[in-house]
Amino acid sequence: MAKLTELKARSIKPGSPVLPHGTVTGLSLHPSRSPGQGKWVLRFVSPVTGKRRNAGLGSYPEIGLAEAAKKGQQMREKISNGIDPLIEKANIGCASIPTFQQAANLLHAELLPSWKNAKHGQQWINTMSQYAFEHIGNFPLDQIQPRHIADVLRPIWLNKTETADRLKQRIHAVMAWGWAHEYCQSNPVDVVQHLLPQQMSKAQRTKHHPAMPWKEIPAFVSEHFHGHRQDVSRAMLEFLILTACRSGEVRGMVWSEVDFTNKTWTIPAARMKAQMQHRVPLSEQAIKILRKQEGKHPELVFPSSRDQVELSDMVLTSLLRRIKAKSDVAERIATAHGFRSSFRDWCSEHGYSHDLAERSLAHMVKNKVEAAYHRTDLLEQRRTLMQAWGNFVAPILETSEPTALASS
Repeated sequence: MAKLTELKARSIKPGSPVLPHGTVTGLSLHPSRSPGQGKWVLRFVSPVTGKRRNAGLGSYPEIGLAEAAKKGQQMREKISNGIDPLIEKANIGCASIPTFQQAANLLHAELLPSWKNAKHGQQWINTMSQYAFEHIGNFPLDQIQPRHIADVLRPIWLNKTETADRLKQRIHAVMAWGWAHEYCQSNPVDVVQHLLPQQMSKAQRTKHHPAMPWKEIPAFVSEHFHGHRQDVSRAMLEFLILTACRSGEVRGMVWSEVDFTNKTWTIPAARMKAQMQHRVPLSEQAIKILRKQEGKHPELVFPSSRDQVELSDMVLTSLLRRIKAKSDVAERIATAHGFRSSFRDWCSEHGYSHDLAERSLAHMVKNKVEAAYHRTDLLEQRRTLMQAWGNFVAPILETSEPTALASS
């Protein structure tokens, strides 16, 4: 690679290509908004996280070619010795051993690019802020003992078990980061369970979503959805029942995912729980709902009527509470997710195969060998199933009760 010259550097202007320095790997001059000005950037792979990072080395011409090369080479030496210069820079001004809160913020910044959903990253640090920082935030990492971790976890250990488990995992990650950087000699979270009461097992505390018995759904839909002014929340809930999809998949549905010609809704992998694309065959009843939603928003199928944004999950919960949707659990209101269970029970009662029902719910094939060979999504077979379900839920067509059962 040719070495960058002063003449070439002075000729840089807005919109021109990035100019490699030529003597230090990853060092380049990026154009600024004014001619003859730029900024030095060193691109490298962090020896700590394994991720690509960009480090700024100053502006040109204030930092000339020789000084930029010197700074870049110094950073390269640190990287070769296992030091991430950006993490080191973030630690400047901290004590030689960072506090738990400083360490958590540093780790959070490193992990943030790896989360596909920004919401998850925010939840990670919010949990720390809410439960941990008050107790151990100002403790240097080498002074944190198992009893300190126990004091953080104990108030929520038995009554907020899921939150406590996640918090424990996140504290463990911070302390493991500190151990890796030689700020502490062990991870106190490894033995904290000996200071806490025994939790119920996950199987013992698992609670299923209250579901409406499948036989009651047609009367429920007829009473609360037909003959009423069709607001967006009712339309969305009926569509959710007809497609047996998850709330988030329906709430985030956009028109570009709908193929009216082939009566298919294709949900991209990014919006699916299993991170795999899912095709939903649309019944005539589902198509009818979509046609009524046309023209209400250029992108969203079920937009908020007030501010034209994606509806929150609480909209469906509030609707179910308002119309007092009964479930199979005494004194519990049916949940939107519970209608997937209702659909699954209906499939079993009507003789549809396990594979067909599970694929309609976008459940993954658990057996790895079977999954490797069984790659079809059975779309056309599911089309017949979903139309039969639509006819059962909302018999708007003059069709008889389905008699042909899917093969097992």
